[in-house]
Amino acid sequence: MPYWTILLIAIGLAMDCFAVSLGVGTAGTAKGFRATFRLFFHFGLFQGAMTLLGWLAGRTVVGYIGAVDHWIAFILLLFVGVRMIGDGLRKIGEESSIANPSRGMTLVALSVATSIDALAVGLSLALLSVNVYWAALLIGGVSALLSLVGLTVRNQLGLRIGKSMEVVGGIILIGIGLRVLVTHLLAPA
Repeated sequence: MPYWTILLIAIGLAMDCFAVSLGVGTAGTAKGFRATFRLFFHFGLFQGAMTLLGWLAGRTVVGYIGAVDHWIAFILLLFVGVRMIGDGLRKIGEESSIANPSRGMTLVALSVATSIDALAVGLSLALLSVNVYWAALLIGGVSALLSLVGLTVRNQLGLRIGKSMEVVGGIILIGIGLRVLVTHLLAPA
């Protein structure tokens, strides 16, 4: 799989982190350098770690499902993409009542919630024989960077843009899933 495709996957996955960072930023509940650092660091760390965890799970079953791996990769990317589009199209909720989402279990919950998609993508990467270490590093780095951007430009963009970015990320992931499927189906036998 070309590196630009992995970069697009990383950007697609990072849209959840970006949207949550915008939401946290516009709510004004995480202020200061330390809170910003904790959020973007953990979002990137969890995205990369969940990609590795999904890959590890996928490597254990890849021998059994090799004949249909392209369909599984497509279905997983489609599922993640549709879910992201659905989340992006939901109405913007009310302001959070959480005092500081950059601490404790709230930080862990946000980090896991934004990285569940990376678990499914990691499984897909195992089926596609991708260098997972490079992919996990890129996915984690892009997620951390876009989270930092979301936290930094919070008041300039607002939450609505973050929701739109989730839709864009979902469309990117669905497009990559279609590319994987079509490429495999049209490949000479």
